[in-house]
Amino acid sequence: MPEGDTVWMTARVLETGLAGKQLTAADFRVPRLATVDLAGWTVVESACYGKHLLLRLSKDSRAVTLHSHLRMDGMWRVYAPGERWGARPRHTIRVVLKTEDTVAVGFHLHELSVVRTADEKQLIGHLGPDLIGPQWDLLEAVSRLNSHPDQAIAEALLDQRNLAGIGNLYKAESLFVHGTWPWTPVRQVADLPGLVTIAQRQLDTNLGRWTQSTTGSLLKGEATFVYGRKGRPCRRCGTPIRLDEQGDRITYWCPQCQPQPAG
Repeated sequence: MPEGDTVWMTARVLETGLAGKQLTAADFRVPRLATVDLAGWTVVESACYGKHLLLRLSKDSRAVTLHSHLRMDGMWRVYAPGERWGARPRHTIRVVLKTEDTVAVGFHLHELSVVRTADEKQLIGHLGPDLIGPQWDLLEAVSRLNSHPDQAIAEALLDQRNLAGIGNLYKAESLFVHGTWPWTPVRQVADLPGLVTIAQRQLDTNLGRWTQSTTGSLLKGEATFVYGRKGRPCRRCGTPIRLDEQGDRITYWCPQCQPQPAG
């Protein structure tokens, strides 16, 4: 699930494969970038903010950023020259970056663009604090959530303008651990800073590994409390986990451990 921690891991893969190296070729397979030529540019660093990937490059005194978003199905993979690209069908390839000893392939990427690094804020400046970023700001995140007091908390957590990095998995898991009904209005959430802190710790705990776990177990079928467990018994009380639509997403919760507030 490409949430903030997965994007962070992807950035580290690109950093290891490309940072400090000069591109020998850059093949963009999207019409608006078809004429962009990054051959001869050096990859300075691979960074991320929330769910956004920022590959920064320089040439002479110029600096540009290759921005991409994974959404639900995008991915980057790094290969050795001559190695078969087997991650996805070739028709899903959006960009291929080559150095002398590395090939980075972006499959089914979204919001792909190249901008001046000085203009990155046009892409990410509207986002809330990054839960796993070096400048994480709990008070700012809580303030942004509180600015929408009547919005359901599950939807507010997914709004990247409030806090950046949470997806459907960490939304469901943090609400369960906090004991909060997903449709609770933000103004009725008890200890909102505590809920946000739970979500931040869940993401931070999973940095450095691809398997996302909120339970402490990395075993298949044991990594989550409610996410992906419709109809299975709650790990706390045994009540069957429920699944329902909420906005344009789905929500998992335990009706016993996350009761609807009175009124």
